[in-house]
Amino acid sequence: MRKLLIIIPIFASLAMLLGLWARPDPVPVQLVEVGKGEVETLVANTRAGTVKACRRAHLSFKTGGQVSELLIHAGQRVQAGDVLMRLRQDDLQARVEEARARLDAQRNLREQSCRQASQDSRDQQRLERLAERKLASEDLLDQSVTRARLSQLLCSGGEAKIREAEANLDLQLAQLDQATLRAPFAGIVAEINGELGEVVTPSPPGIPTPPAVDLIDDQCLYVEAPIDEVDAALVRPGMPVRITLDAFRGRSFEGRVSRIAPFVRELEKQARTVDVEVKFEQVPADLMMLSGYSADVEILLAQREQTLRVPTESLLEGGKVLRYDPSNGHLREQKVEIGLANWRWSEVKGGLAAGDRILPSLQHEGLADGSVVSPSAGSTEAAP
Repeated sequence: MRKLLIIIPIFASLAMLLGLWARPDPVPVQLVEVGKGEVETLVANTRAGTVKACRRAHLSFKTGGQVSELLIHAGQRVQAGDVLMRLRQDDLQARVEEARARLDAQRNLREQSCRQASQDSRDQQRLERLAERKLASEDLLDQSVTRARLSQLLCSGGEAKIREAEANLDLQLAQLDQATLRAPFAGIVAEINGELGEVVTPSPPGIPTPPAVDLIDDQCLYVEAPIDEVDAALVRPGMPVRITLDAFRGRSFEGRVSRIAPFVRELEKQARTVDVEVKFEQVPADLMMLSGYSADVEILLAQREQTLRVPTESLLEGGKVLRYDPSNGHLREQKVEIGLANWRWSEVKGGLAAGDRILPSLQHEGLADGSVVSPSAGSTEAAP
């Protein structure tokens, strides 16, 4: 009996030592403290978008001709109505003068015929009075009546010929105006295709040619970007948007959805997308925003201010996280109720409390429920 009392404590001590020896060493990890902050639900473009001008005109002449005046240069800012380029117009000017001369001639002819009609009408009235007194023959009176009516018809016909001449003059003036290229709106000249003395020709049907002048309204810009067809149903005009450009890294610009395409674009070997247009709220004056820049958009669907959140990359399958238990140093799976979420943050609606510490990512291999860890000195609260 005495030996048994001695052996039992010895075996207990050996078992304790064996357990301590077999216990794995804690794995040093960096934990993140659950805190409050902003969480947004976003929709982003699937491919790079493009900055475009609200108005861009590829201006060309309707008729061909030789460039006689080039009044602009690339990069010049112009106002609406400014003359940009003219073709040789001497033949067109001659046709305009010819049309004016014909109009003047028709007016003179009408004046003559109307004066003659007035004279013939007076002669008819005099003969009628004489015929009443039996001092003029009926034949002479009939001739006078016929002559007066013909003169009146010539006078009325002269009015129609004047309108015809006026229409011809308008046609010649329109053709003359088509030889002058004017700015339809205020903007900046992006490109000029044509030099002084060169002959420019309009595009044949089905064969596009470069425009004579490429004019851009750079005071009004928007971004056109494709989003996945699944996300398109969630987007509405007027939603706020965050715009980022590769040309200005580290900066973002505010915008709003201005238009959603009414059809789905199907591109070969790519997902089906819907084009969304986003207008800038205001472009900073210190930036030279160029049409054609690549851009990315994040459309804000919903937002929570100062809500409990965790890094999205910390979530396991099934909406769980690995929470640190300070009482024994173990990681424990914790079911979390998730609200709003994006690629960076997920809103916590239940399952965790402020101050809980969790594994911020799943990059540590071998860590799971029950793993023994040792928080490193770098463990901190989640960054805002």
